Amino acid sequence: MTSHRPQPRPGILDISPYVPGKSGAKGAKIHKLSSNESPLGASPAALATYRAAAGELALYPDGSATALREAIAGRYGLRPETIVCGAGSDELLQLLAHAYLGPGDEAIYSQYGFLVYPIAIMANGAAAVVAPETDETADVDAMLARLTPRTRMVFLANPNNPTGTYLPFSEVKRLHAGLPSHVLLVLDAAYAEYVRRNDYEAGVELVSTFDNVVMTRTFSKIYGLAALRLGWAYCPSHVADVLNRIRGPFNVSMPAQAAGVAAIADQGFVEVAVAHNERWLPWLAHELAALGLKVTPSVGNFILVHFPLEARRNAAAADAYLQSHGLVVRRMEAYGLAPALRISIGSEEANRDLIAALKDFLR
Repeated sequence: MTSHRPQPRPGILDISPYVPGKSGAKGAKIHKLSSNESPLGASPAALATYRAAAGELALYPDGSATALREAIAGRYGLRPETIVCGAGSDELLQLLAHAYLGPGDEAIYSQYGFLVYPIAIMANGAAAVVAPETDETADVDAMLARLTPRTRMVFLANPNNPTGTYLPFSEVKRLHAGLPSHVLLVLDAAYAEYVRRNDYEAGVELVSTFDNVVMTRTFSKIYGLAALRLGWAYCPSHVADVLNRIRGPFNVSMPAQAAGVAAIADQGFVEVAVAHNERWLPWLAHELAALGLKVTPSVGNFILVHFPLEARRNAAAADAYLQSHGLVVRRMEAYGLAPALRISIGSEEANRDLIAALKDFLR
């Protein structure tokens, strides 16, 4: 009988598990465009450093990730003690929720925000409050309208995954200005390096100025280190102190730390990755629109593409057709965007193969 076995806390079984993008069949030629990974891979310097680390696998890593925090601090002009590293920014989001949310609390996120937010919120017994978006973009007024005395945290992905939309800095500042000082604003800037808009700011300025803002970043996207699970948070000193009290003592592996230091140092490789995205993001958006498909304007390294509702031409049918042609993209039902597919920017070959396949599918 189930009553005699260990039971999870109330609310845990109400959480929908996170489902990552599909990888495709092994052995077949696959263009994986489902997880927003870098089509250029990792920096050769990071790869060489990672391989060199193999000789030290018997040793525990530096639990403070000192060299990595110093490298990040040097890159962005920050103080190392305000940086906390984690096993991807996902872990840091979970730690923030664990530290500041509990039963009876509420946390707000936008309608099409990253699915890790409700998981982190609900896993800690708090209520996840969804603010509707406008034109698939976070709506500051809608988020502020959902503030209650129970609100303890607001998550904002900027740019947002899976829509690719963003809020200009003026709107982020307006959101922050409307929050009580005890509410923590978490700015998830996983795709910040791809944004080339003059009105965008990832979050450094707000964190540097206020006590209730945290910015999270990742090495999984533009740095191409997704397999190593490496992220960082820039925090006010009091938040960094809290996170360091509850994170695992060796939560970032030694090879990940070493590769991260090398990746940060190789900004030339980052610029090549940015240039690749700058070329192929608008190209792909134009080609998709030319096929008669609606494309949500994106500043990230992916595009949200909307398909007709008719059964033979809808998103599910397109996904099945693309898979049969070795093109793996991301279905959006979990986000409430069933008519759409999210497609990562790939290599030149992948991008051209995708358009060719969709031309055949829609013919």
